[in-house]
Amino acid sequence: MGLIGPGFVAAHHIDAVRRLGDVDVVAIAGSSQQSAEKKAREYKVDRAYGDFHALIADPDIQVIHNTTPNYLHLPVTLAALAAGKHVISDKPLALNPTEGRTLRDAAVAAKVAHVVTFNYRGNPLVQQARGMIARGESGDVSFVHGHYLQDWMTDPNVYSWRSDPAKGGSSSALGDIGSHWCDVAEHVSGLKIVSVLADIATVIPVRYSAGASAEAFSTKSGGERTPVEVHSEDLASVLLRFDSGAKGCFSVGQVLPGHKNDLLLEVNGKATSLKWKQEQQNDLWIGHHNRPNEIMAKDPSLVSPDALPYVHLPGGHQEAWADAFCNLIRDAYRWIGEGGAPEDKPAMLPTFEDGYRSTCLVDAMLRSHVAGGVWQQVEYVAANV
Repeated sequence: MGLIGPGFVAAHHIDAVRRLGDVDVVAIAGSSQQSAEKKAREYKVDRAYGDFHALIADPDIQVIHNTTPNYLHLPVTLAALAAGKHVISDKPLALNPTEGRTLRDAAVAAKVAHVVTFNYRGNPLVQQARGMIARGESGDVSFVHGHYLQDWMTDPNVYSWRSDPAKGGSSSALGDIGSHWCDVAEHVSGLKIVSVLADIATVIPVRYSAGASAEAFSTKSGGERTPVEVHSEDLASVLLRFDSGAKGCFSVGQVLPGHKNDLLLEVNGKATSLKWKQEQQNDLWIGHHNRPNEIMAKDPSLVSPDALPYVHLPGGHQEAWADAFCNLIRDAYRWIGEGGAPEDKPAMLPTFEDGYRSTCLVDAMLRSHVAGGVWQQVEYVAANV
C-alpha cells in the first residue's frame, strides 16, 4: 500500500495495516518532498514522494490510502481509480453529493475495492447490536437517537483546514463527526434516513490562525495569530425520519468542554432497547420493559456468530478505538485480496456507496438550516450496477 496525506489519521492507517502482517507499507506522499521525507522517517517507510501522482504511478503499490484534507479527496481518488488501484479513503468521501456520486460511479466502473473509513462499524458490540436488530430481537424500531460530542475546538486558538470551507467543505461538525453518527445509526438499525430538519450554529465565529494548517487534535501553538471568521457549524441538532416510519434525532458539537470522543447511539425497538457508547465500547446496554435491564460485556463466549470475527481478546480484556479501526482495515484487505468484486465484500465494510450517501445526508441538513429549519428530503441516487 501507499498513503497520500500523512496527517493525524495517517498513523492509524499505517498501524492497522502493519498489524495485519501481510501488507507492505511501500511509500508516503505529502505536500512537498521535504514533508513527505520527514513523515516517512517518522513512520519508518522507505519511499517518500512530494507528488501524489508519482506515488500512484509506483508499480509496487496496489492499494492507495487517501488521508488528505477533504478538498483533495476527489482528485487523488479519481487518479488512483484511473490507475486501477484499490482505494481506502478517509471520510468524508467528498466535499458534496456531486463529488461523492462521481467517486462512487468511478469506483464501480473501475471494478476495484473501494472503502470509506467509517471505523465505528468495526466495534464488536456495534456488530452485536446490528445483528440483534436484524434478527428481530429488538422488535420493530420506533426511535433512533444519540449524539457525538467533542471539545477539541473549544479553544478559539484551534484553527485547521477543517474550518476553511475551501479545504474542509461547507460543513464542519456535521461532515466530520455527524457523518460517523449517521453511518453507525443506519448500519445498526438497518434503516435509512429519508428526511431531516436541522438547527445548526457557530458557537465560536472567530478563530485565530497561526498561519499553518494544523492537524486535528493538535495542541501545537505559537507565533503571531490572525483572526479568521468562521462560518461552518461547530454545533448542530437534527430531527430525523427513517424509511420505515421510525423517528430519530441526534446532536453534534466540537466545542463542548469535557466531551472528548463522546459518541452515543440508542435504538429503541418495541421489545428491547440497545445503547452503545464509544467511550465505554466494551459494554452494550440492553433495556427491557418488564424485567431488569442488562449490560452485555464484550466477550467472545457471549457475542453472536456475526460479531465474533471482530473480537480478538477474552472477556475483560478491553479492546478499543485502534482495534475497531484495524477490524475495518482487515475486512478491507480481505476484500482486496479477493479482487474487490461486489459479491465478495464483507457485510460490515462501508464503501463509496456509503460515502456518497453520507454527503447527501449532510447536504440535506445544510439545506434544512438555510431554508429556516424546515424538513428536507435526502436527495440520493442509487448506483446503476
